[in-house]
Amino acid sequence: MSGSNVWTRSRARMRLFPELMAQCSGEATAYGKCVAATTTGKQELTRNMCVKEFEALKSCFQSAAKKAVK
Repeated sequence: MSGSNVWTRSRARMRLFPELMAQCSGEATAYGKCVAATTTGKQELTRNMCVKEFEALKSCFQSAAKKAVK
């Protein structure tokens, strides 16, 4: 029953999400502001518009997750 282990690991990662988000609030705010600023009016968000902010958020999540696992 390896399938149940997949769901168990997935649930465990999702339980960490609020903590990770709290640790990366600055990066999340910057990314959110970029998305909001680039989609004013009828503009649509296109690929790579906020890539710098997204990469910073992704990097923060990855380092916070590594710390949480240890």
